[in-house]
Amino acid sequence: MNTMTRLLVIACLALPFAACKKEEAPKVEAVAAPLPAPTSDDVSAWRAYVTDVAKRNMDGVNNSPYVYFLPSESSEGFGGQYERLLEKVEGDLGRGIIEGNMLVFASPASAKIAELAVTGFGQVGPGTMKGVKVVFIGTPEDGEKVKAAAEPAGVKYVFVEAK
Repeated sequence: MNTMTRLLVIACLALPFAACKKEEAPKVEAVAAPLPAPTSDDVSAWRAYVTDVAKRNMDGVNNSPYVYFLPSESSEGFGGQYERLLEKVEGDLGRGIIEGNMLVFASPASAKIAELAVTGFGQVGPGTMKGVKVVFIGTPEDGEKVKAAAEPAGVKYVFVEAK
């Protein structure tokens, strides 16, 4: 009986130590390589690419990004799509975008999406978009136009060359 009591006491004293787990080494997640920009006008490939770029630029962003995407100029109904997207951009920027948000402008038609962004930022007052991130995916020439139009609003501008 005495031996049994000793074993129970030892088991009770050892149990807290046995229950403690050793700290596990932190798990390292593999970071996927960035997707390359599509070389075709395939809308699905472009949307996947734009999503990948947006995810990689989410630091400091608290909400889902506003993504403004235009298909290629050769797509059916491009003119109408451009007009509707321009109306949406002007409405969104006219209402105001608050800190912690991100705007992404992308298209296989870099010049047209740049034109759309420049037109949209034309109505935005200086310093009214501090803390907002603007990501433009396109050619360097078009990127400079968008940067010149967006930076007076106080945004953090990010250019991603679609190459």
